[in-house]
Amino acid sequence: MKAAVVHEFKAPLCIETVAQPQIQPGTILVKIAACGVCHTDLHACHGDWPVKPKMPLIPGHEGVGVIERKADDVHHLNIGDKVGIPWLHTACGHCEHCLKGDENLCPQQQNSGYSVDGGYAEYCLADANYVVKIPANLGFVEAAPLFCAGVTTYKALKISEAKPGQWVSIVGVGGLGHLAIQYAKAMGLNVIAVDTGDNKLALAKELGADHYIDYQKTDPATHIQSNYGGVQAVICTAASKSAFDSAYQSVKRGGKCVLVGLPNDALPIPIFDTVLKGISVIGSIVGTRQDLIECLEFASAGKVRAIVQTQPLANINQVFDQMLENDIQGRIVLTLD
Repeated sequence: MKAAVVHEFKAPLCIETVAQPQIQPGTILVKIAACGVCHTDLHACHGDWPVKPKMPLIPGHEGVGVIERKADDVHHLNIGDKVGIPWLHTACGHCEHCLKGDENLCPQQQNSGYSVDGGYAEYCLADANYVVKIPANLGFVEAAPLFCAGVTTYKALKISEAKPGQWVSIVGVGGLGHLAIQYAKAMGLNVIAVDTGDNKLALAKELGADHYIDYQKTDPATHIQSNYGGVQAVICTAASKSAFDSAYQSVKRGGKCVLVGLPNDALPIPIFDTVLKGISVIGSIVGTRQDLIECLEFASAGKVRAIVQTQPLANINQVFDQMLENDIQGRIVLTLD
């Protein structure tokens, strides 16, 4: 099969012919139709994080397609089913986190396109218990980004516990943030979007944001505290220390600062203000299978739509260059037709 493979950190990906994965008990073989491109894929290929991925590696954790083969012990899925293979490739199923329904925190989890090969390929092997069916009315290209960017932002909003009618701030109107705005509006929240530039302003308005702050022209925290008394929750999708600092200062007393972006920095938290104001600082990592089912239902109902550009698999290195230059509106999805 054809696949994009990285052999060493920071090296370009190579389009190669590799062996097709073999079915094992409890697995399915998915013929990939499309795979979203996430910043995590870039971090994996560059070895940026403390926990390193396997090498060589086929990246990709937003792979979607059709089940072509399945193991004899797989009975809840059928050949021809449309499914997606998310970041959470598999979990142990018996630790305290799995038993509580927090499988995304399982310390023994395997991750698609990181610790196991992912969706930048014509075929991908998946644990049958951890794929999620795609609603019939969603196409592959529009569904792919929801398997990471969608579920990640939806989960962060759930964790924030913000109630309908309350104000939330979405920091970053990019691949994750543009979906966060839509999920927040669909959940009945009032949204302040924070980013910079006329293009991001236009996009935030188009997606339903109630207010937009250009952080290069206005200090977001000062404006939010002065005009709104702070927000009940802020979802920080931007990967910078300065964005986190501003996000934290935007939260009202008793509110929550939910971290999604992963800057490679230490982020000191002012203990006095955190205690005195009862502020919660929470890390949120992707979501569970149930979270993913729910986030797909919003899209199926027409309440959320990923903004996508498509590129063939062969263009993956150019796509990574665009990522490094912050030259992407929405999400790029690789097609494997």
